[in-house]
Amino acid sequence: MRNYTTEAEPTPLVGPRAEALLKDLIAFRRDIHAHPELSFQEFRTTDRIIERLEAAGLAPKRLDPTGAVVDIGSGPIATAIRADIDALPIIEESGLPFSSRNHGVTHACGHDVHTTAALGVALLLAELDRERPLGATVRVIFQPAEETMPGGALACIEQGVLAGVPRIMALHCDPRLEVGRIGTRIGSITSASDTIRIELTGRGGHTSRPHLTEDLVFALSQIAINVPAVLSRRVDVRSGVSMVWGQISAGSAPNAIPASGSMSGTMRCLDRDAWHSAGELLDDVVQQVAAPYGVDVSLEHTRGVPPVVNSEHETALIEAAARAELGEDAVVLTPQSMGGEDFAWFLAEVPGSMFRLGTHTPGGEEYDLHRGDLVVDERAIGYGVRVFAGAALRSIRDLA
Repeated sequence: MRNYTTEAEPTPLVGPRAEALLKDLIAFRRDIHAHPELSFQEFRTTDRIIERLEAAGLAPKRLDPTGAVVDIGSGPIATAIRADIDALPIIEESGLPFSSRNHGVTHACGHDVHTTAALGVALLLAELDRERPLGATVRVIFQPAEETMPGGALACIEQGVLAGVPRIMALHCDPRLEVGRIGTRIGSITSASDTIRIELTGRGGHTSRPHLTEDLVFALSQIAINVPAVLSRRVDVRSGVSMVWGQISAGSAPNAIPASGSMSGTMRCLDRDAWHSAGELLDDVVQQVAAPYGVDVSLEHTRGVPPVVNSEHETALIEAAARAELGEDAVVLTPQSMGGEDFAWFLAEVPGSMFRLGTHTPGGEEYDLHRGDLVVDERAIGYGVRVFAGAALRSIRDLA
């Protein structure tokens, strides 16, 4: 296998082409930013993507119910590129002139940038293919519903978007990383994310006589404390299993033990195998912790997404492209995130890699994802196109 961490052969210069597209791409991004749509409701966004691809002479296919996929070139597929297209149920507070016109919905995770960068690479590669055939196919997937669990990636896979695909790549905005840089990591870059809901029931009673009933509130407290502790001793600590409660509810009076109560939280994990074993273990641990208190336990474990585990070779392709296009110091090691990302479902089928795209303006205000005031440096769109295109061209060379 060839080493793509160094440049053995020149690749077509994509920088000037990406720069020439940037004004049009920024206008496209601002349009979909102003009209954000929630998961599996991205009908207008899908229409705009398809219209722009068709205007470039491409033949995109609409996915069901939303999303699109398009092939550029001909011959065997060298790689797929994935972008997510949905927005979040958050009120926009950025004050931008192209702020959301759909009250209570905004692109607070940067999916508008992801979508636009993927569109840009499709347009750029189509231009190259017209001038000189690429010699292979690059597939671009515009995926709906990343912000739901278990995610829209599964619906795309069921519709065959990975047929013939040997590898897949994606990006995600990073508002803490300076524009012009990307963050990469081999191995787990994001965490598995499951939702846990537990309901306890008993007879209820007076707080002066807890021995005559089931002390449900005390049982809830023991589950809250001991279940995470037991999991940390039963699962390899290097897997990063994290059980955190976000809601506990029971009772309405200080002198009455309630007859029911509930709690919910998330279980996260950086290791795919440990994710499965921790899930299988969880029910037994909850039952064992609750057993001494005589309460009835109902546990609902909703599987979310596995961790995103980046492969070494595909990460090297991305890094080589970034260094060639953005400069030798453009690549930094990105920290692991305990957030979930349904790109992981694609990586469960084929090898691939997700990189972080810097969107922070040097010296400017710092922002965070999933906040209504998020502002990104739009130059990041062009840099995303350049890295995607460079990695795609290297993937085509990889077939030779």
